[in-house]
Amino acid sequence: MRSLPPALLLQLRLALLVAAGAPEVLVSAPRSLVWGPGLQAAVVLPVRYFYLQAVNSEGQNLTRSPPGQTPFKVVVKSLSPKELVRIHVPKPLDRNDGTFLMRYRMYETVNEGLKIEVLYGDEHVAQSPYILKGPVYHEYCECPEDPQAWQKTLSCPTKEPQIAKDFASFPSINLQQMLNEVPKRFGDERGAIVHYTILDNHIYRRSLGKYTDFKMFSDEILLSLTRKVLLPDLEFYVNLGDWPLEHRKVNGTPSPIPIISWCGSLDSRDVVLPTYDITHSTLEAMRGVTNDLLSIQGNTGPSWINKTERAFFRGRDSREERLQLVQLSKENPQLLDAGITGYFFFQEKEKELGKAKLMGFFDFFKENDEEAEKIAKEGQLMARDLLQPHRLYCYYYEVLQKYAERQSSKPEVRDGMELVPQPEDNTAICQCHRKKPSREEL
Repeated sequence: MRSLPPALLLQLRLALLVAAGAPEVLVSAPRSLVWGPGLQAAVVLPVRYFYLQAVNSEGQNLTRSPPGQTPFKVVVKSLSPKELVRIHVPKPLDRNDGTFLMRYRMYETVNEGLKIEVLYGDEHVAQSPYILKGPVYHEYCECPEDPQAWQKTLSCPTKEPQIAKDFASFPSINLQQMLNEVPKRFGDERGAIVHYTILDNHIYRRSLGKYTDFKMFSDEILLSLTRKVLLPDLEFYVNLGDWPLEHRKVNGTPSPIPIISWCGSLDSRDVVLPTYDITHSTLEAMRGVTNDLLSIQGNTGPSWINKTERAFFRGRDSREERLQLVQLSKENPQLLDAGITGYFFFQEKEKELGKAKLMGFFDFFKENDEEAEKIAKEGQLMARDLLQPHRLYCYYYEVLQKYAERQSSKPEVRDGMELVPQPEDNTAICQCHRKKPSREEL
């Protein structure tokens, strides 16, 4: 039996829905909207992405998913048939509100450029096909760009209130004071500090303390940045722990020093950066890591009415408060489901509190009701705007730039530091077309 064409199948499905009394939803491919950084050749990200808003034949935005199996699809290929490149294009992610997230990951650089087709059935959507004139670089191509041009390409915000707030305590940064104080105060046996220097876009580091294995996460995001943009010369310390370190008062004696951390609080002075799990999942998205900032947009859990009315927590024993949370869960199981998935700091507590099984990240979206629903919806909209991978890179660069501007002396490669090399990628060699500007031009 011969199969029917996709367009005819779509019409038949819609006719059946109308006959069954279901509301008619006709998606207009040419009226639908497509936008996002993944449609710009110059925006280099581990996973490139863009968005689609489904629009009906009357020009109205859909606010829920079209009925049946979504016929949207994306085809990404090289402009030149002579360039055979590996590009992974998964199915569009339905965000269940009439919008879709499209993603693709390049494993090689394309010199001529890309052709991106966005289709609804066999119809082109919006301005498809989209032509990205090359070169289009893949993630591991080392080709840093001038900072101003790079920020403009990514549409980085001109102001970040949190960064301004964090640096308000540090009008100037005395590197000698940092050298004298940080190893003594925070680099003891239980320390989790890494000392970095960036010179001429090369990264050097030395570890201070016993628990510094997580430096691989700070290494990888800094290396990714230096492949994309020329960073200023600077020398700084990163706190790898799960709690902020600097609690001195702004006007106190001695004064606080700027430790860069993945966490902060109202009573600490640490300069906060996006946490390691967010950066790692962004870098490794579509390569085995599923809980990245993009994929979760298509996996928001069951409809709100079907969610579980109970607070939920899973995690390792990085703070004693987490152990107290498990104890509360044992006493109030109808209100709270909390468990420790791995013991490291408080191994003696495992027998008493037990060890919980790991749970998939998307199972966390089964949260509490009413007030949580309102918070979740507002937070979702804010997260979709702020927590996009390209904004993450903008934020990291801005923190490093503000820090560099405040240094009172020149950074140096100190004794005990080692070069952090770029990862080898011999299977996908690229040639950078950009001329590296001198430091005087920056």
